[in-house]
Amino acid sequence: MDAPSELPIQVIGVGVVRNGAGEVLIDQRLNEGLLGGLWEFPGGKQEPGELIDETIRRELEEELAIEVEVGEELIVVEHAYSHKKLCFVVHLCTWLSGEPQPLASQQVRWVRPEQLSEYPFPAANAQIIAALLGAGTSFAAAS
Repeated sequence: MDAPSELPIQVIGVGVVRNGAGEVLIDQRLNEGLLGGLWEFPGGKQEPGELIDETIRRELEEELAIEVEVGEELIVVEHAYSHKKLCFVVHLCTWLSGEPQPLASQQVRWVRPEQLSEYPFPAANAQIIAALLGAGTSFAAAS
């Protein structure tokens, strides 16, 4: 029996950004491309030699024009597509400054964690949302 060829792994830094009201920031993907129109937590690909918290800070600045403080790791989610494997490294972040702007998405929105089920997310995000809601009490206390 042949071992399956290893899929390339792409590490994605994801920020679950919280504001003082305990809401989290989500953005809607552009309609074109994979998973178009779905909502997601902001983030992006880790560059070679970059620490994951640097990735998250850079991506959120590039995509949303905001500054965040990257906090504790919430969850790591691996999701395999037919052509590659993604490893989402998700950190809780505190919003420091900048008004979120959809520079790389259709729109951005602050929502209460319990409202996340009202928005269509890619399958890989289900575990992130579950971890976030599972962190429920500590999540609210941290804001």
